[in-house]
Amino acid sequence: MMAFAFWLFALVAVVAGFMVVMAKNPVHSVLWLILTFLSASGLFVLLGAEFVAMLLIIVYVGAVAVLFLFVVMMLDVDFASLKGELVRYMPLGLLIALVMLMQLGIGFGAWATADGSAALHQAPTPADIHNTKALGLLIYDQYLYLFQASALVLLVAMIGAILLTLRHRTDVKRQNVIEQMHRDPAKSLELVDVKPGQGL
Repeated sequence: MMAFAFWLFALVAVVAGFMVVMAKNPVHSVLWLILTFLSASGLFVLLGAEFVAMLLIIVYVGAVAVLFLFVVMMLDVDFASLKGELVRYMPLGLLIALVMLMQLGIGFGAWATADGSAALHQAPTPADIHNTKALGLLIYDQYLYLFQASALVLLVAMIGAILLTLRHRTDVKRQNVIEQMHRDPAKSLELVDVKPGQGL
């Protein structure tokens, strides 16, 4: 049953990943991408990494893929121009695909298992400790400083992206709180004596 589930998820992931690239409609490509993420999460469940599988579904399927889907559906995409660009760059894409297939062939051809590689597996078994707890102990205990450093790098990248894209427009009316607090009431208000039967 495990072998059948593995081959099922693996074949679905490969076919869906191929259809992400080959689908003519970008909306269909995003839907195939969601199927690829779901198949990959199924493979993670078979490996015993259920936390990573749920994280893949929540983050990538629930947030990233849905965001891609909304963006693609809201954009006015010209499919005729996309097809023209596809034909234009087809030889270069085929050349890159051929090089990647050759690299994969060389890698699988030179694959060799080292002696005693099974002894290097030091991950805790599910009977000893739960997968999520083991991951938490690993991240927040042994690699705490590296985890904090990666969070700091992401924070700096976010601040840099905000500063690079921030533009102060002069034609937009903005609120100045300090100027409002220091205003002179005598200059901001004007009493007008309007006589009956006359306008301003």
